[in-house]
Amino acid sequence: MKRLIIIHVLILCMMVTGGLGAKAVSIHLNDAPTTVNVMLYNSTSYVPLRAVSKLLLPQAKISWQVQQAVIETPNLVLTAQPGTFYINANGRMLYAKDGIKLINNTTYVPVRLVAKALGANVTWEPTTQKVWLYKGSGTILSGDAYYHKEDLYWLSKIIYAECRGEPLNGKIAVGNVVLNRVESPDFPNSVRDVVFDQKFGIQFTPVENGSIYDEPDDESIIAAKLCLDGASVVGNSIYFLNPVKASNFWTVNHCTYVATIGRHQFYAEE
Repeated sequence: MKRLIIIHVLILCMMVTGGLGAKAVSIHLNDAPTTVNVMLYNSTSYVPLRAVSKLLLPQAKISWQVQQAVIETPNLVLTAQPGTFYINANGRMLYAKDGIKLINNTTYVPVRLVAKALGANVTWEPTTQKVWLYKGSGTILSGDAYYHKEDLYWLSKIIYAECRGEPLNGKIAVGNVVLNRVESPDFPNSVRDVVFDQKFGIQFTPVENGSIYDEPDDESIIAAKLCLDGASVVGNSIYFLNPVKASNFWTVNHCTYVATIGRHQFYAEE
């Protein structure tokens, strides 16, 4: 019986932490050791947002508002809501592929994300199992200054038109395809021109049926910002299709399958 109780307790602990586990990793700030806890999830180092924020920004006001952690200074407003897949720093959306965690009433975020948001530098020393943080500007360039307005406008519109009802990762994936095309020499070099590209016929159904002009919802705008800030879930995919609705399967027959997210399959060039 005692053994069964111990097993049940261990299982419960694993469920509560959602796979997070302590690791013999230490954090140094400006070459000095700290006592900040580090948790590991899928090889990503998670740190308590409050503790790291206090290290990097001692003057910061830290609070809990509307189910999210809030960090405030004269130059920064950062919010992190457990259960979501990003933090919002000055209007910038920074992607956490495994989500924001809540452990024992403490908000944990990937250390590289909080460092980017707080204008700090971070390096990892695998041989010594140490994370090194170095204070920087204390803030991140605002979304208004960072995002190209026209790119954000059309990217959020194509994401919404193609992905309404899809999960966030599905929205990010479609945004990735559009931005991968912008980077490809085989496609136009702006988001708007990619969306309306007709070199080989209309590329996106929403352009044909007019739904490209519908107003995007909040999550589609967030997904577009995440993509523009580097979030990637389908690698170098430049094609996607809904196999239930598709009538042309050239992509399936000539490209490399990457992933299926929601209703869409994603493909890269061979």
